[in-house]
Order: sequence, then structure tokens, then C-alpha cells
Amino acid sequence: MAPSKFEALDPNFGGFFIPHRKLKITKIRISLLPPILLLFAVTAVSISCSNGDDAEKQFDPERSLIATLDLSSPAFEDGGSIPSEYTCDGADDSPPIRWGDVPSGTKSIAIVVDDPDAPSRIFRHWSVYNIPAGTNSLSAGQETLFELKDSARNSLNDFGNVGYSGPCPPDGETHEYVFFIYALSEQLLFESPPSPMEISSAIRGKVFGTGSFSGMYGRQ
Repeated sequence: MAPSKFEALDPNFGGFFIPHRKLKITKIRISLLPPILLLFAVTAVSISCSNGDDAEKQFDPERSLIATLDLSSPAFEDGGSIPSEYTCDGADDSPPIRWGDVPSGTKSIAIVVDDPDAPSRIFRHWSVYNIPAGTNSLSAGQETLFELKDSARNSLNDFGNVGYSGPCPPDGETHEYVFFIYALSEQLLFESPPSPMEISSAIRGKVFGTGSFSGMYGRQ
């Protein structure tokens, strides 16, 4: 049975969040977990091996769970087919995204899009970060520049491009593309486009809330 929507550990103390996902996503083997989750898991191991008294002093039970955020796109339903205009077979525009209110104290928002069905590892299609906390949506077709409107910034994706690069699975395959949102306690400071792993590392320990949805895309 799939885990509860509220199943979570605190990333500030080495845990990780598993948002509400279909069974297919929750059963991904550990070697294919997204880089963000792997970083959280590695930190958890190191904390468990450190001095127990220090870990106990740092842990705050009032912050042991992180909020679950609503995230969706008006362009397709959760689990539905991603229109070709948002893929490499069309205009390759980023899809419109919307989300609910973020927790009090949120200083910035990050959106991450991963392909867990890629052949050898989780493949990052987009990381956009430092979205102002008062924002509740991104319009379609975000620019593929490092600096966006207001404080928002694009990172590199696993194609080596800045910004969004859409679904582009091998011929004959259908992949699931998971969109994650992270409400963060501070902005992420980079002077140039960071790598996907640098984004994953920078997010760790700053998460107030998170959520996800997914879309499918296949090529014949």
C-alpha cells in the first residue's frame, strides 16, 4: 500500500520527505532515489553515528514534521499525459504550475522536475529556485536564463542547459515526470547557474514544506 500523504521525516535533522505519490514512485529502489532524498538519507546515517547527546540537543519535536503543499498544473491532471508542447517534441516550454499557501516563515520557493524512469539514474529536467514566497504560480514558457523575474533563478539541468528542458524519453518508452515544490527558510545563494546536485545539497536543512504531482509522456 502506498504511504500516507503525510508520511515525513524532518530534513533539517537528516530525514527526507516522501510526498503523496503513486505506488510506482514510492517503490523506486534506493539506488534511484532523487539526489535530494539521497542527501537526506546520507545525513541521517551520519547523525545516527554521531554523539547521541549532541543529536538529542539539536532535535526539536515541534519541527519534526514538514508541511504538505498542494501542487498542480492547469495543463494536465496529476498522473495524466503531459501535452507535447511541454516536451522536446513540441515547443519545449515549461508548463504552467500553481500551488497553495506556503508555511509562515518561508523565504523562498524551489520547483524541481525529475525523471525517475531514466535508464541509469534520476534525471533532472528543471530546478528553479528563489521564487518569492508570496508567489502562487509560474506561467508557461519560463525563460531559459539564469536570472528570471524578481529574485527567481534557474539552475542547470542534466542536459547541461540552463532552465527547463522537457520530457524526451527514448523511442518506445513512457516515463513519469515528477514535479516537486519546496518551501524554504532562506534563499539559495549562487553567483552562476548551479548544478542539479548543488541545488539538492543547498535545499537540505531548509525545508518548511513540500509536495508533488506527476505527468506521463511517451514516444512511439
